Amino acid sequence: MPIRIAIFEDNDRLRESLAYLIKGTTDYEVVGDYNNAGDAATIVRVYKPDVVLMDIDMPGHNGIEGVRIIKETQPEISVIMYTVFEDDEKLFECLCAGANGYVLKKTPPSKLIDAIREVLDGGAPMSPSIARKVLNTFQQTRPNDYHLTSREQEVLQLLNKGYSTKMIASELKIAFDTANSHLKNIYHKLHVNCGKEAIAKALKERIV
Repeated sequence: MPIRIAIFEDNDRLRESLAYLIKGTTDYEVVGDYNNAGDAATIVRVYKPDVVLMDIDMPGHNGIEGVRIIKETQPEISVIMYTVFEDDEKLFECLCAGANGYVLKKTPPSKLIDAIREVLDGGAPMSPSIARKVLNTFQQTRPNDYHLTSREQEVLQLLNKGYSTKMIASELKIAFDTANSHLKNIYHKLHVNCGKEAIAKALKERIV
C-alpha cells in the first residue's frame, strides 16, 4: 500500500513541484494538495494521509493552526513543517502544536523524501540548523533554573499529559486545594498565567 501524503502550501508553483516530486517516488501517493489549512480537519478525516507537509505562512488558517487542528482530529498523522522560517518562536510554536519534524525549504528534494521516510520510521526529521537550535535550548535550560520542587515537577509533568487539577490530585493522592496550590506556584515560577502557557513553556524550554 502506498504512503499517503497531503500537502498544504500556498505557493502554487512550489506546491505543484512538491506533488510532482512525491508522485515520482516509488510507493508514495499525493492524496491532495491545498493552499491553506482551513479545511484541514475534514481533509485528514476523509483522505487519511500518513504524512502531512505543512507550510507555516498561509492565508486564513496558518500552518501552526493547521498542525494543531490535525493533531486534535487525527493525532496519529505525522506532520512535517516545510518552511522558510528559522526563528525560535515559530519553531517552538510548531513543536508545541504537535509537529513531528521541521524541514527548511532550502533543503534538497532528496532530503525531503528522506525526511518523510524518517518520520514514518518514528523519527523527528529536522534541518541541521533547526536541530542545533533545539539542542542548544535543551542544553541551556534545566528544571532547576525555575527552582521547581520535585513535587511541582511531578505536577507539571501530569499537566503536560493533559491531566486536570482534579486528576492531578487523584494521581498524586493529594487534596484538590493542594494540587491547585502547586499549579499556582508553578505558574508564578514560570512567569505564566495559565496551564496552557505553562505547557507551552515547559515544552519549549524542555523543563519536563
